[in-house]
Amino acid sequence: RDFNERCAQCSEVNWGLTDGGRFYCRSCHNVTERTREVVNTDFITNSRVQTLSKGLRKQEKNDGGCEWYVCEGFQLILKKQAEALEGLGVCPQMKDEILCNFWRCYLQKSKQAYCKRPAGETVKALSACESSTDVDSDPERPSLLHLLSLSESEGDLQTDCSFASSVSKVSESTSVYSGSVDGSLYLMKNQKEKLRMTMPMTLSFCYMALLWLREPITLSELLRFVVEGHIPYLNVFQHFPEKMKLCGLDLRIFCVESWPVYEEVFNKMHELAAFLDLPRFPDITDSCFLHPDMLCMKYLMEANLPDELHNWTCRVVKKIGIGEVDFLTLTPENKSTRKVKYDVLAAAVIVVVLKLLFLLDDHYEWLLSEFAEERNKNNTEGGPYFEFKKWYEVVKQSLDVEQKKLDEERAKYLWRCEKPLFYSVKNKSKVLKRRQMVVNLQNQFGKLSGSVRRAEKPNPSSFQLSWSEENTDGSCFHGHSLKGVLQEKCGLLTAMNPDYWLCTVKLCNEKLCGHLAHYREVEFPQSYHFVLGLFSFLLRIQPSYIHDEVCMIEHKLFNKKLYKKLKYNTVLRK
Repeated sequence: RDFNERCAQCSEVNWGLTDGGRFYCRSCHNVTERTREVVNTDFITNSRVQTLSKGLRKQEKNDGGCEWYVCEGFQLILKKQAEALEGLGVCPQMKDEILCNFWRCYLQKSKQAYCKRPAGETVKALSACESSTDVDSDPERPSLLHLLSLSESEGDLQTDCSFASSVSKVSESTSVYSGSVDGSLYLMKNQKEKLRMTMPMTLSFCYMALLWLREPITLSELLRFVVEGHIPYLNVFQHFPEKMKLCGLDLRIFCVESWPVYEEVFNKMHELAAFLDLPRFPDITDSCFLHPDMLCMKYLMEANLPDELHNWTCRVVKKIGIGEVDFLTLTPENKSTRKVKYDVLAAAVIVVVLKLLFLLDDHYEWLLSEFAEERNKNNTEGGPYFEFKKWYEVVKQSLDVEQKKLDEERAKYLWRCEKPLFYSVKNKSKVLKRRQMVVNLQNQFGKLSGSVRRAEKPNPSSFQLSWSEENTDGSCFHGHSLKGVLQEKCGLLTAMNPDYWLCTVKLCNEKLCGHLAHYREVEFPQSYHFVLGLFSFLLRIQPSYIHDEVCMIEHKLFNKKLYKKLKYNTVLRK
C-alpha cells in the first residue's frame, strides 16, 4: 500500500507482492526489482530488514523434495521443447514471447494461474479449507509457479494464494502416492471444459507457436524430430530438477509409452487455439514455406520426381483455390472453415497430378514407360524422358531399405528411462536395487558379447530421402522430361491421357465418420497405393489421411462434371 510508483509498462498503480518480496503489477503482471521492506522490532529496536531472497518451498521431511504442481512439470517440458526447437534454428522469440504468452493465457483460462480462485469442482473440493484471498497476507506461502518460467525470469507468474494453500492441505490426504502436490486432484477433475493438459498437448503448443511464426517446420516434421530424439518428449521427466520427485500418479500424467499421433496433436492444437480465443493467425502467403506451391517443390525433390511436375501442381493449386490466403490462414473463431493440414495437402496435390498425367491404373503408366524407354534409346539431344517403371523400381528399393531401418529402430527402442520410477515410497528402495542390478548385468553381458554401443543420433534433416543429380547410375529423375506424356494443344501443354478415375463419387461426412472417404488397399490399383505409401512414409502418417485430401481435391477439381453426373443419375431414378 505504501508503494505508489506507476508501472513502467501500463502506468497503473495496482501492486501485489510475490513470494520473494518483489512488487508486481496486478494489471499487466510486470515484476519490478523493488522489494518490500519489512520492519521487525522483535530483536533489535529501530532496525530494518529487507527481503531479498525468494520464498523457499516447503521441504519434505522424508526424501528432501519440494512441493511442486502438475502445471509446473508441463511448463518445464515446454521450456525444454522450445529450447530444442531453437537449437534446430527456430526464431528465438518463439520461447520467450509466443509460446510463453500462449502458456500464460492457457493457465489463466484453465483457472490454474492469474486468477483469484480455481473454478469448477476444485472449488467444491477445497471449499472447506480456510484460505485468504489477499496475496500480501501470506508472504511465506509456496508459489504455484515459483520454480520455472519459460523466459527464466523470477516470480513472473502469480497465482492465487487460496488455491496454493488449499491444495497443499488437501494433498496431504489425497496425494499420498504422488510426488506432486495436486497429482491425484489433477486426475480426479472433470477437465473437459478446461481442456486438461496432456503430454501430446505440449507438442500442440509447440506447433501452434511454429504456425504463428510461420516457421518452415510442418507438423509431420515436428513429430519426426520427436521420434528421432531431437525434441524432448519420451521420458522427458528425466530433466526434472532433483527436488521435483516424480512417483505414483505422476507417472500416469508424464510417462509416455507411445509415439505421438499426427491427428491427435493436430486436433488438440485447433482446440487450444479456440479455447484461448486467439485472433486470426498471420497470413500464409505464396512466399511462406507452408504454402502448397513451396511444399510441393520440397516433396517432389524428396520423392525423386521430375522438376517439371511443379508447374502442374501450381496449376492445380490455382485452379481449385487452395493457395488463397483465406483458405490457408488459421482463424480459430471461424469454426465453419476446414482445418488445413499443409503437408498432407501438398502431398495430395502431387498424387492428383500423377493421376492426371499417368492415370495410375496399373496399365496406362506402364504403356507410357515402354514408350519413354524406346524414345530414350534413340534420344541423343536434351534430357531423358521420364520412365515411371524405372522410377518405381529405384524409389521402391530405397523406400524398402529406409522402412526396414525405421522398423528396426522402433523395435529396439527402450521405453524404460534411465531414471528409476516407483509408484510408492515404500517400494523405492526395492526399485533402486533392481534397477542397479539390471544395469550391472547389462554392462557385464555387454562386455562378454562385445556388443557395440549405440551410435549417436544423426543430425536432423528436412529430407529423409536424398537424390543427387551427380550420380551416374541414373537414379535421380529431377531433370527428366515429361514430353512423353504431354501434348501441345491450343498453345498449351496438356496431358495425352484424356481419362481420369475418381477415388470416390460422393464424399462422406467428416464430422460423423472421421474421414471424407474410406480407403482399402484391395479396392485401388497398386500404383496408386505405392504412391500413397511413399508419401505416407515421408509424412509418417496413415495412407488414409492422404487419400482423404486426394478425394477433397478431386471433388474441387471436377465439381461441375460431378454435379452434372449426379443430377443426371437423379433424373434417371425419377
